[in-house]
Formats: sequence, C-alpha cells, structure tokens
Amino acid sequence: MILTTPFHERVAALNRTGLWEHWSNHLAARRYQLSDKAEYFAVRDSAGIFDTSPLFKYRISGPDAERFLAGMLARDVRACPVGQAQYTCWLDDRGFLVEDGVVLHTAPDEYLLASAEPNLAWFADRAGRLDVRLEDESDALGVLAFQGPRSRELLARLVPAVADIPPFGVTAGEIAGAAVTVSRTGFTGDLGYEVWVPADDALPVWDALWESVRGYGVQPFGLDALHMLRIEAGLLLLDVDFTSSRYAWNDAHRSTPVELGWEWMFADLAAEDRAFIGRRALERELEERTSRWTMRGLVVDWHDYERVYDEAGLLPPRDHTPVLEDWMVYKDGDRVGYATSFMYSPVLQRHIAIARVRPDLAEPGTDVKLEFTVNHRYEQVAAHVARLPLFNPERRKAR
Repeated sequence: MILTTPFHERVAALNRTGLWEHWSNHLAARRYQLSDKAEYFAVRDSAGIFDTSPLFKYRISGPDAERFLAGMLARDVRACPVGQAQYTCWLDDRGFLVEDGVVLHTAPDEYLLASAEPNLAWFADRAGRLDVRLEDESDALGVLAFQGPRSRELLARLVPAVADIPPFGVTAGEIAGAAVTVSRTGFTGDLGYEVWVPADDALPVWDALWESVRGYGVQPFGLDALHMLRIEAGLLLLDVDFTSSRYAWNDAHRSTPVELGWEWMFADLAAEDRAFIGRRALERELEERTSRWTMRGLVVDWHDYERVYDEAGLLPPRDHTPVLEDWMVYKDGDRVGYATSFMYSPVLQRHIAIARVRPDLAEPGTDVKLEFTVNHRYEQVAAHVARLPLFNPERRKAR
C-alpha cells in the first residue's frame, strides 16, 4: 500500500517533475524541478524545506524511560537533558549496529525517538518489567526539515525561541496556532532545524512557513539533493553506507559503530556504570583494536582524474549525481577498502567519496587509489584520505 505524508497535498502541487520514490511505503519527492542542483544550492545559499515525515517516530515515556533507553542505546542518553536531542545508535549482542537515529528529550520521563526503519518491536520486546510506555506516533506526526544558512532567522520569525537553541537543542512553540516542537537537527550538514507537528495541523503549518519565506530564495528539495548534501557532510545512510545487522547476509555486511567513525560517542565509556546491549563487544573492540575498517572521506586528485579521461579520449565529467555503490580502494596494488558514496561536490569543486579504509591507512593525507570504469575498463585514479565531514561550515555549530 502506497501512503502519503501529512504534507503531501502541498508537496505534490510543487513537484513539477512528477518524480517520486518510495520511502517507508510513503511517496517522497526525488526532485521538485528539473535541476536538483538548484535545490542543493537553495540549501547551501539560503534555505530549503524537506518533508521527512516518513521517519518512524516512537514516544517513550514513564518513570523508567531513561533507565530503559540507557540500557538499549549505545550512547548514554542520561547525558541528554530535557530540551536537548542526541544522535545515537543501538547494537546487537555482538556489537554490530542495528540502526541509528535521533532521540529528543521532550519532557521529564519522556523521549521521542526517530529512525529510518521500524524498530518498535525491537524495543518493546526488551522492556521487561520496567514501567515504560512505547507508543508508535509515526502517522500522528509530520516532520519538516528546514535547512540552510538563513533557516535560523527565517524560522525564528514564527518560533522566536529558535534563535537561542544550541546545536541539538529542542524547543516548543506555535505556528499557525498549532503546537510544534522544533529541534536543531537535520541531515544536510548545515545550519538547520526540524519542525515536528501533529498530522492534523500539517497543512496550516506548511502554509504559514511557506508564506513567511516567500522572496528569500527558499525552495523545497527532494531526495536527490539530500544525497548530495549529506555526502559532503559525511552523514551515513542506512542501506548505502552501512546495513542493519538484522538484515545483513553475513558479517562482511555488518558494521560496528567504531568502524563507522562514531567512536566519539563512547569517549567516556570507561567511566560509565551502564550496562547496554553490545557493551562487552564494543569494549573488546576498543581495547583490542579489532576494527576492520575506519570510515573516512576521500578527495580525488583532479589532475589524475583528468589524465585518465584524456587518455581515454573523453571529456572528464563533473557530474554531481551521487553514485551509491561500492567502488574499490587500493594501495600499492592491494585492496584496502571501498567507497560507498561518490559525487562531484559543487561547493568543494572536487570529486569526493565516503569510504572505508584499513585503520592503518586512515591518517588524513594518506595516498590511495580509487577504482572505477572508463570505456568499460577498470581504471584507478589518485586520491587522498580526509577526515569527515568534508563540508563543515562554522554556522552548523555556532550558538
């Protein structure tokens, strides 16, 4: 069954291409106009609006809500006070990643957890005798991502408290008479916010926001532009850059959070008195340094890139369209990793990738070779390892 989001009536009217994809059984716009690059630059230069309502959304409440989540989530939710959000993940018993998501601490003993795939049963089966309630609010809430350098000043005209919340801050307000929750979160690597609104109030909220930004270069953007934005920001996508351990065919398709570059989540692990699913496996990995990969960025040498195409009698393409498939990475003739997302970055003006490399080659500046096909033949082009994110504007973290 094909579903539509609470904002579908408005986004469908704006979608001039008629291009849609399925996202959690919902219709999601690929792009609204012929140029997805125009949508991309709206976000990087002004602001863009993205309908992220197909996310699964679970409200977790009750006297034992914090205790429950502290045992389920790999990152310590106890360090997330009311009025804050936290990027987090949850693991299986072997320390492999089940999924990632964002948790909002909306009130004492109440949290809102968002994820790309359904996880209600995973959490509910482990509640045991704790005094905790888990409610599926996936259909009850619409979510708009409002992202870009002008997002703060424009959204603050409708919800003044937005002007003062820090990165991953959460506040409440009203838009068009409807109660909304606003979090300083997003998936673009830019300054940005997400507006959480009851589904019944979705259209009036959209109309008020859309009318308030008229004349400021704000555009709706779709999945194609989102891929471009998140690759530059080094934000990993489920089923592209990693696979849930629940659905992986074997361990080669599974990942640990350390292998994905999320070791920063566990900087204080030794000082925590918290038992959570996967902790022992995670501790062994950190202590014994058994990670198979390190997630890094790759920046392609444009001189060598042009050489490969010149020798093939072709014009070197600078195609911004993301390539979401495995491209092998080599060092001295040996395969040492693989890229999972590749594109030409319009803002960096370089071909870039998100890639896994061997931990001993993860030092920024390490020279490697990226393999792809030209004229139906495998070619290798020079690249160097770089830390993620590759695009990280100061406004993203500014107070």
